[in-house]
Amino acid sequence: MTVVVTGASGFVGRELVARLLGLESWSVRLVSHSQSFVNCATNNATVHIVENFSDPAQWAEVLRGADVLVHLAGRAHVLKESVAQPEIEFNRVNVEFTGVLARAAATQGIKRMIFVSSIGVNGLQSETGKKHSEASPPRPENAYTRSKWTAEQLLMDVANSTGIEVVIVRPPLVYGASAPGNFGALIRAIAKSWPLPLGAVNNLRSLVSLENLVDFLILCMNHPRAANQTFLVSDGRDISTTWLVRFLANAMCVKVRIFPVPLFILRFAGRLLGRTSAVQGLCGSLQVDISKARNVLGWSPPVSVEEGLRRAVAGITKP
Repeated sequence: MTVVVTGASGFVGRELVARLLGLESWSVRLVSHSQSFVNCATNNATVHIVENFSDPAQWAEVLRGADVLVHLAGRAHVLKESVAQPEIEFNRVNVEFTGVLARAAATQGIKRMIFVSSIGVNGLQSETGKKHSEASPPRPENAYTRSKWTAEQLLMDVANSTGIEVVIVRPPLVYGASAPGNFGALIRAIAKSWPLPLGAVNNLRSLVSLENLVDFLILCMNHPRAANQTFLVSDGRDISTTWLVRFLANAMCVKVRIFPVPLFILRFAGRLLGRTSAVQGLCGSLQVDISKARNVLGWSPPVSVEEGLRRAVAGITKP
């Protein structure tokens, strides 16, 4: 069996490729736009450089004869926006390119396409005790999550018109060793023993370890009941931000100082500093129900949240 992985050089892509290379039943085609990724080629992995993602002709060569496509590439959250019209750019990369790729995959006879979307399609927070599920109404709140929701709808249209099977996966925050974004920033703050104003936070959040997400993606590659389904995925246990900080500090053998600051002050400061989403991620609740993944696919997270967090910070100590 042959799988094509876009975004193979990214945070999730590297782990997925590493796991696939350990499976004798799969050969892997890694898609990159950078020549620096070419040295990743091995006996059962080939690297394809695609310079123009909107060109179906370039995709034809990459996809020909493959069985499964895992689409990880895309424009993700941008902390410091550099384009004048970010919504247009999100749609160009996450919607238009995805549509070109899906139609090219169907033309080349690929049986299944897995699309990694975002829990943000359901909304960036949930009421405490009320979990997002696949049946929850979509409530994308920003340009990134709106582009993911639009891409999901486009993919299901392609599936209905061509017969290609589509699997949509919506993960919450994905964490692991060398994680980017807010999780990586939190790790650095804890490692430096910075005082953290999170003592008044009383929330619950679902996370997913890199290992658990990759395990789920591999299951979706050939499970017959995954076809044309949407799944939410997490570690299966919700935690508070204060518990997370204390656990990470203990795992890194550093002291952590947490002091209480009223939430309205934290949110106000976030707006002033242009870090509204980061504050929301630390203070708000966002819970995910993974019952569908358990019941339909028989999947359970193989790595506990405690073990996943230990692996994420292994070797990190106070600088």
